[in-house]
Amino acid sequence: MTDSLPTYSSLPTVAVLGCGWLGLPLAKTLVAQGYAVVGSTTTPSQLLALRDAGIMPFLLRLAPTLTATDADTLQAMLTGVEVLILNVPPRRSATSPDYAALLQPVCDAAEACGVSMVLFVSSTGVYPDEPRPMQEQDALASAEASSSLLRAEALFTSSLKPWQTTVVRLGGLFGPGRLPGRFLAGKQDVAQPNAPVNLIHLTDCIGVLTSIIRQQVWGYTFNACAAQHPSRQEFYILAAQQLQVAPPAFRAADTTSGKRIDSQLLREKVAYQFQHDDLLAAL
Repeated sequence: MTDSLPTYSSLPTVAVLGCGWLGLPLAKTLVAQGYAVVGSTTTPSQLLALRDAGIMPFLLRLAPTLTATDADTLQAMLTGVEVLILNVPPRRSATSPDYAALLQPVCDAAEACGVSMVLFVSSTGVYPDEPRPMQEQDALASAEASSSLLRAEALFTSSLKPWQTTVVRLGGLFGPGRLPGRFLAGKQDVAQPNAPVNLIHLTDCIGVLTSIIRQQVWGYTFNACAAQHPSRQEFYILAAQQLQVAPPAFRAADTTSGKRIDSQLLREKVAYQFQHDDLLAAL
């Protein structure tokens, strides 16, 4: 781990694995900052959009066992890459493969191609929903963890790997195309009205991730979340009103609370000023 904030003598080549809602604007930002960027998508129609944005595009579909075509594509994509950004959200289907197994071929290819740094985009969903602050040590990556996300983190943070990794556990995502007012709009009997909201805006996701690369803050696990945590009831009712949609109705007698994500370590180690720490103002 390093507390200093060095800069690269020359900008590294960056691969963004997963150019979706977060990955595409992240890749575009890196291109604008002067990085050479390669990116993957599972959607053929997106290839032209990536190329037009200055991103070298690759059509890639991950699986625990890759097809010969996808294996060759992954190898070609990672050849010459110094920084790999893993931005592949776990699939929620009951029939989806284990997340760690899904990423194993990526881990193997990154090792074969000599990747130097890995930025693993994870989630604060790894923490239990208990009414207390959650810090990074409250959920530890390991190959034996019950959480597939923690097992996947462990793949890339193992001391046996030839790269340095920083894991960023993002809070709930919001921003263009993901408007909080629609998350619970019109729902009835919503639980935990007093639980804290743990969200992060797309702008801050991009700012945090690009700052880690630029400042070379490797070897950490970070929580990334807005500093303010309004209650679910206050936040989601106001969010619905802002969009002029039906607000949710919460259980009046429900006094249970929930986890509050602590992002202090990130703020101490990464020189980045959050743009949307005040979630109510962000609406």
